[in-house]
Amino acid sequence: MSWEDNYRLWQAADLTQDLQAELTEMAKDQNQLVEAFTQPMAFGTAGMRGVMQPGINAMNIYTVRQATEGLAQFMDQLEPAKKAAGVAISYDSRYHSQEFAFAAAGVLGAHGIKSFVFDSLRPTPELSFTVRHLKTYAGIMITASHNPKQYNGYKIYGSDGGQMPPEEVDQIVAYIEKVTDLFSVKSLTQPQLRDAKLLQLIGEDLDQAYLAELATITIRPDLIKKVASELSLVYSPLHGTGKMLYDRVFRTAGLTQVAVVPEQAVLDPEFATTLFPNPEFPQAFELAEQLGKNVKADLLIATDPDADRLGAAVRQPNGDYHLLTGNQIAALMVNYILAAKQAMNQLPADGCIVKSIVSSEFATKVAANYGIETRNVLTGFKYIGEQIEQMETTGQGHFLFGFEESYGYLVKSFVRDKDAMQASVMLAEVAAYYREQGKTMYDGLQELFEKYGYFQERTVSFDFPGLSGQETMANVMAAFREQPVQAVDGVAVTTTEDYLHQTKTLSDGTVTELNLPQADVLKYYLADETWIAVRPSGTEPKIKLYFGVVGKSVEASQAKIDAYQAALAPRFKN
Repeated sequence: MSWEDNYRLWQAADLTQDLQAELTEMAKDQNQLVEAFTQPMAFGTAGMRGVMQPGINAMNIYTVRQATEGLAQFMDQLEPAKKAAGVAISYDSRYHSQEFAFAAAGVLGAHGIKSFVFDSLRPTPELSFTVRHLKTYAGIMITASHNPKQYNGYKIYGSDGGQMPPEEVDQIVAYIEKVTDLFSVKSLTQPQLRDAKLLQLIGEDLDQAYLAELATITIRPDLIKKVASELSLVYSPLHGTGKMLYDRVFRTAGLTQVAVVPEQAVLDPEFATTLFPNPEFPQAFELAEQLGKNVKADLLIATDPDADRLGAAVRQPNGDYHLLTGNQIAALMVNYILAAKQAMNQLPADGCIVKSIVSSEFATKVAANYGIETRNVLTGFKYIGEQIEQMETTGQGHFLFGFEESYGYLVKSFVRDKDAMQASVMLAEVAAYYREQGKTMYDGLQELFEKYGYFQERTVSFDFPGLSGQETMANVMAAFREQPVQAVDGVAVTTTEDYLHQTKTLSDGTVTELNLPQADVLKYYLADETWIAVRPSGTEPKIKLYFGVVGKSVEASQAKIDAYQAALAPRFKN
């Protein structure tokens, strides 16, 4: 069907009042109509994410019902016990999130599938925990994570609490694609669901269970108790779900001097205090820094709206704050976890950390110093979850920590996705560790740099918007393969890993097979210990270019990245 045909269907449909008003407004902009009605929103292993508006390429109650109908039809084919296990559902503070959550429950109910829906917004990691705790077959999280206010999203979790594996997702997508009439999807109302016992509200019962597990995160409670009165923290939930639990999380850990950024503790779908509710951006920390200077905080912590990502800033000797990168946060936590466990004779001989292939080698070097293995996986926390499952199933390996450079961390495996609540507690304990020594975490970071090298990383995004964006992105990636990168700024490429073709090619032409799942990723290793990776985003129309370097100073490392970025940038012109 043409975009005009799809548009006419929506004009004739009995839309909700808000969508009808938006559709009338969209009629003034044909480009917007073409974008919204030409092709359906992509549904990948990370689910779907898009602007909230009318259209088949947007987040609205009808595309949410369509996606859920695909999941429900897939579950109809399962053995009765698995289908009867039901689906857990949570949501964040965005516009329409609660509406989308109950819309999903209504569609599942029409198929006789029970939903366990939170009574109000809760963090993504708590949804992951809930799937495991209630032993549901699947989970649905309504969130657009750290995207701007115009966006929302829909993620499906598997029975292990991790994002559903590609094999199952492909089958669900096949069912979704068969749902061509979005307006005919059957759905039950909340009263109908309750009467049929197909909807159970959950909340404090799951909070208590999750908090009980979070209470086990601290390695040295005595350390926190010792410095609790001196250690000052500032926390911001960035208008999101972290507000629901942070106070009890920190108090349970024994942290008594925690100040919340009041303006950002308002559950506001407008994210009024920040352009992007993303804890990796300095602007998101402006209010936290102001409060931090007033209370002389050692550490500032911010979590994104669904509380799976964590960013942090540490106090410098001059009283200003230094925003840490995701890789630096990971290195500091890995160093503390391994040192603390080693000192307590609790460091397992087969222990390992798990990270994505586009994350820094900083933590790898730290782990190696303690004799701990690092396992590399594809981007996507589900792959870290798969490694945890493999270790627990086979008994080979002992999970100690998992992370991605994009500010996602996991300390313990009762959750199978990145968990900013766990990370908040652990990072506070790291701050306590340095406080006991009369140091700050900034001092600790400098010590790690001096010992292991000045690791620096950078991620650059190249946007390819519009209907032609996906085709252009495919052409850019094809050009990288057709015209291989042999050197960057005069430094030779020693190894090229192509995860799409599953090959590892050395500079002498030797080719071996990679043992990770297939993905459209290229990774280059240079002669000076630099690595560079190229991959299309799984949720946005952009290609990401990653750099990881090590030098004798921060300035030297940054100069390397600047030179490499300038050398490769022309390849991304569209």
